[in-house]
Amino acid sequence: MTTQSTTAPRTMTWVGGADGYLRLIDQTKLPVEFVELECRSVEDVWQAIKQLSVRGAPAIGVAAAYGTVIGLQSAVGGTADEFDARRREVTDYLASSRPTAVNLFWALNRLNRLAETLGDLTPTQQLDRLLEEARAIEDEDREMCAAIGRHGAELLKDGTGVLTHCNAGGLATAGDGTALAVIFAAAAQGKTLQVFADETRPLLQGARLTTWELQQRGVPATLICDSMAGWAMKEGRIQAVITGADRIAANGDAANKIGTYSVALLAKAHGIPFYVAAPSSTFDLELPTGADIPIEQRDPAEVTHGFGRQTAPEGIGVYNPAFDVTPAELIEAIVTEHGLIRPVTTEQIAATLAAGASA
Repeated sequence: MTTQSTTAPRTMTWVGGADGYLRLIDQTKLPVEFVELECRSVEDVWQAIKQLSVRGAPAIGVAAAYGTVIGLQSAVGGTADEFDARRREVTDYLASSRPTAVNLFWALNRLNRLAETLGDLTPTQQLDRLLEEARAIEDEDREMCAAIGRHGAELLKDGTGVLTHCNAGGLATAGDGTALAVIFAAAAQGKTLQVFADETRPLLQGARLTTWELQQRGVPATLICDSMAGWAMKEGRIQAVITGADRIAANGDAANKIGTYSVALLAKAHGIPFYVAAPSSTFDLELPTGADIPIEQRDPAEVTHGFGRQTAPEGIGVYNPAFDVTPAELIEAIVTEHGLIRPVTTEQIAATLAAGASA
């Protein structure tokens, strides 16, 4: 039985001090079962990221930060050099879990840069400081989600039908999410919204996760198959589209769950604004365009044997990219914690992020 509340369970929680562990919701079990995993080794965290027990770019970054702390717990009894070598080993290992979500590398790089300033401390003191930084990354993500919600809520008028693809809610972050934070904030303002959630093949994050979150928060929601989005637009049911992103290039090209590009094209064809909501940590300004964003290829069995049931003949070839890239020209605005980026251009992105960094 689904219950409604103003808040949903936290995606992940750090338990204890520097010798603690990470507890997180196993999102592969939702919505049928609510199961929490206890990650007590760096291998546990790597596996949780790889198998999508924890997913969504911001949440992956937070999990990787805590995973670094877990991986270093066994090294506090060694020398400073041994601790440093272990840190590089752990962060390299976690970086190999998934290639597209830039927040993963952003969080690991942030901890590595900090560690390089801690040479005068003992390994135990360094571990304590790295845990503080991991907690700060989590807290900052929660604050960024709230700010994204505030800035984005103005885009949704009362009575709006809004489509979202995949899951960009609290399950994908440490807070209320990115795209769903906008929806939650608009609902909190008293606006009546009708949210349409694409099922999001092949792993059904929209069907399993987004609808679950919306029900938890009491927001009216309707589930549709991915192939129904265009017709729902044609019928006038949808007036806005908003998604999250896993990596955004310097020019605004945005990588998100496979199928997002198709939704953006449909929105353009029907004159419907397409918005992306993402924190500044999701921007990769070293990549000029989305053509350089690495796209993760996943197991063919996700398509041929979805959730354990065979739905295709043996031996059939499968193409299974986890993400696609929506060109900036299809994006009406990007909602960040620093405000709206509109128009979506290289210059406007650089100015917004620079202003936010100096604030």
